[in-house]
Amino acid sequence: MMADKTTTTGSSAIPGFFEKDRNERLKAVADMADLDDDVLGILSGSDGGIVFEQADRMVENAIGTFALPLGIATNFRINGSDTLVPMVIEEPSVIAAASKGAKTARILGGFEAGAAESYCTGQIQLLGVDDAVGAVGRITAAGQKILDLANSKSATLSKMGKGAKKITCRTIEAPSGPMLVAELLVDVGDAMGANVTNTMCEAVAPVLEEISGGRSLLKILSNYSTQRTAWARATFARDAVGGAQVVDDIILAYEFADNDVYRAVTHNKGVMNGVVAVANATGQDSRAVEAAANAYAARTGRYRSLTEWSRNQNGDLVGSLKLPLAVGVVGGVAGVHPAAKACIRILGARTAGGLACIMVSAGLAQNYSALRALATDGIQKGHMKLHARNLAVAAGARPDEVDRISQEMIVKGQVSMQGAKMLLHEQDGA
Repeated sequence: MMADKTTTTGSSAIPGFFEKDRNERLKAVADMADLDDDVLGILSGSDGGIVFEQADRMVENAIGTFALPLGIATNFRINGSDTLVPMVIEEPSVIAAASKGAKTARILGGFEAGAAESYCTGQIQLLGVDDAVGAVGRITAAGQKILDLANSKSATLSKMGKGAKKITCRTIEAPSGPMLVAELLVDVGDAMGANVTNTMCEAVAPVLEEISGGRSLLKILSNYSTQRTAWARATFARDAVGGAQVVDDIILAYEFADNDVYRAVTHNKGVMNGVVAVANATGQDSRAVEAAANAYAARTGRYRSLTEWSRNQNGDLVGSLKLPLAVGVVGGVAGVHPAAKACIRILGARTAGGLACIMVSAGLAQNYSALRALATDGIQKGHMKLHARNLAVAAGARPDEVDRISQEMIVKGQVSMQGAKMLLHEQDGA
């Protein structure tokens, strides 16, 4: 399944977006995504999108809210459509890097992306089954009855032609003895699907106990959504990358990550900077996304790079990324958090598959920029500019002093809290 066409209009390549003030940025986003005043009010508020009363209904023992920066990555063109990409992350340079990667990718058409159907796997653990082979046969024979029972728990999915589609079984050998695991394959549509899958698992467990003669223990979905993958691919023009040598060096950097677990962990963390930042902005379960991605990186028996990089016949750099991505645009936090709903509106993603395609494209863009920086100037050049600004603020610099203090720290090679305080002290004593 390819990504749905976005509902945004215009180009995501907005000149000088970084240099605009907040109101100008909001106006540019509103114009492209056709946002109304209510949505703009949510984005321009100072409460992170929710007030305490909303937070108190979302979690237990709430005492307040905790805001993180919400930014916009520009330049993204995915399957022929432009989109602005909201990202929530505290780490400096991530949004700029994603925007830069997308800008280079759009020279040769941007990102091509696709997503599989939205299947969730629910697991029912069965213990004490004396005849596993016989039990599997009986469960298979009663498959339609089990699926009908599962689907009775969601009238919405059933009406849409979705819901539980298949039940399978497998045996696990454990130190305490063999376990029979029955697995429901559920088409959850445009939701993430955890709640409905868990409900279905709990509903069919008594029937599985009766059929198998065993005792059901855990009844829950798996976040390792290998049948719910999304992929993205992009070609980065050789000259825009920096020439043939830089292309070669990026590929060598990738090969390092693909063959050394210590490098691979940091390499994949950079990929997930892009993926999870979009997940945060759109109210997804970022812990599930991270866990599934790391399991997927080890699917061959050793932990490897999530991305793949090569050169084509023209010498251009070609990158690809494939991930299991269980995300949704309805239900869950995405359906109740005003800021998350606003960010989905900005993306123009109307389906779970469309959102997944944008997220995996952001991950690929981020990885390209990180590899290029590492293979050329080093990662710290971009990081230190923003890190210096943060230090200047933390040291007590006024808004009109931040740029000057941070620039002086960089020039003097004293990017530290002590360096910032020293410069402020020198200024005060002048």
